[in-house]
Amino acid sequence: MSLRSRFVRGVGQLRRLGSEVSEAFNAVWRRSLQVRVVISTLALSTAVVLVLGLVLQTQIASQTLQAKEADTLNRADSARALLERELAGVDPDREGAAGDLNKALDRLTTVSTSDEPASPGAGEFRAALTTGPRVVGPVVSAGPIEDVPQDLRDTVARGTLARKYVTIDENGTPVPTLVIGQPVRTANGELEFYLLFPLVDEQRTLGLVQSTLIVSGLILLLLLAGIASIVTRQVVRPIRQAAEIAERFAEGHLDERMPVVGEDEVARLGESYNEMASSIQNQIRQLEEFGALQRRFTSDVSHELRTPLTTVRMAADVLYASRAELLPALRRSSELLVAELDRFEALLADLLEISRLDAGVAELGAERVDMRGVVERAVELVRGIAAEADTPLELDLPEGIYADVDPRRVERIVRNLVANAIDHGEGRPVEITLRADDHAVAVLVRDHGVGLRPGEAQLVFNRFWRAEESRARRSGGSGLGLSIALEDARLHGGWLQAWGKPGEGAAFRLTLPREPGGVLVSSPLPLAPDDEPEPAAEQTASVPTPPLGWPVVTPDPVASEAETS
Repeated sequence: MSLRSRFVRGVGQLRRLGSEVSEAFNAVWRRSLQVRVVISTLALSTAVVLVLGLVLQTQIASQTLQAKEADTLNRADSARALLERELAGVDPDREGAAGDLNKALDRLTTVSTSDEPASPGAGEFRAALTTGPRVVGPVVSAGPIEDVPQDLRDTVARGTLARKYVTIDENGTPVPTLVIGQPVRTANGELEFYLLFPLVDEQRTLGLVQSTLIVSGLILLLLLAGIASIVTRQVVRPIRQAAEIAERFAEGHLDERMPVVGEDEVARLGESYNEMASSIQNQIRQLEEFGALQRRFTSDVSHELRTPLTTVRMAADVLYASRAELLPALRRSSELLVAELDRFEALLADLLEISRLDAGVAELGAERVDMRGVVERAVELVRGIAAEADTPLELDLPEGIYADVDPRRVERIVRNLVANAIDHGEGRPVEITLRADDHAVAVLVRDHGVGLRPGEAQLVFNRFWRAEESRARRSGGSGLGLSIALEDARLHGGWLQAWGKPGEGAAFRLTLPREPGGVLVSSPLPLAPDDEPEPAAEQTASVPTPPLGWPVVTPDPVASEAETS
């Protein structure tokens, strides 16, 4: 592997690692109020500590250097006076002047401090003398004149006191130094006098101050983070406890309540939550009792009606069998009576089935079946209705698609979907398509009739719901077919979804797992046409079934797509 490829691979790994760390941090940031408060407090405190630390360090450095500069100026002034006395009779132009200058510097550096003005902060220094350009003759120097910057020498050569902070290299070590230069008058002219004060002690002091500020700032930040964490924890703990109790309450543990301690805002929150939970619990119990009563009433009425209906059916069959002997008006009445009895019996059967589904006693008789045969049997049951409506049925049913399903319930779902498509297809072709993949099998029933208006995809599974009250059902349905189909799909752990557009028809897609207990991730068939956007995510249509007459809200993404179409 080449160096370039290894570098690219390493950069890619670093990027992935950074992305993972960023995602983990973002997840913690979104989910934890305590983390957000502590990090925010720490960030603001860090900014404040940095600003204060910089201000303090700047002030301390400024005061230290000012004091140092004042002491060095005093020392430079006293040294100048001493040199002027020592060099009063020295001629810089004569031979041996360099020796006189060195003696004067030795005298300056060895003089007793008791003879000097008070300048205790000046510290050690080195001195340099030079005749400079203002003296006629060769330049004579003494001391480390090479360490003095040229611009400073130019200023002193003009007869002006000058000072400058420089860094001097001493044996390979950079040493910050304050250089003070001034002219020294002699009998035969002026000399340039320089004092070099190393700032090692001041640098060490400022470093100690900086280290102290950094350590103190870090300790302060840690203390602030700990205090913020403790304070936030006191606030977050009851909120987290309330969230956990609310989650258990939502799962069905209706007796969950928040503990109330004290009389502060958190206590008032707990009291309000407990009152709300008690109110919701009472309402849920009332609804459960009402739903159970309504289901029992529906079941009892359905059973009680079967006996008189059987008697009426027997009498109607007798009249219908002898209708040829009846008058034309009576003959037509007997035919209508039998037709309405058929519809009434279908309605009672649907009511009994929906009662069993509501009671949760419906069982799934799954077996390995050929899905093509199941769909064909369902279509054959409604071919007569399709012929009466002059509606062509177009089948696309591949062979060899098997699944573990309840054939009776799947057949009923497909029959209801096809009958609904015939009722609303306005004589246009109805397409029935079967497809499968490794995990799921799907049946799509597509018509090209009136379609669904925005929002109606949520309502089609409601009991007794009609898009148009004036539209008659050619199939003679009870109005419960799609509701029962939805519950049959739920028993399989599948989806039953709807899509529609006004004037373009509607589509109903049944998606079932090929094996019992399978989890659906996608469907083998698209729900919307090719030119329509597919829902972003599939969702199951298995929703709790409310009591008879209550609306069923289908949590599928097609509804939201239909609302925006």
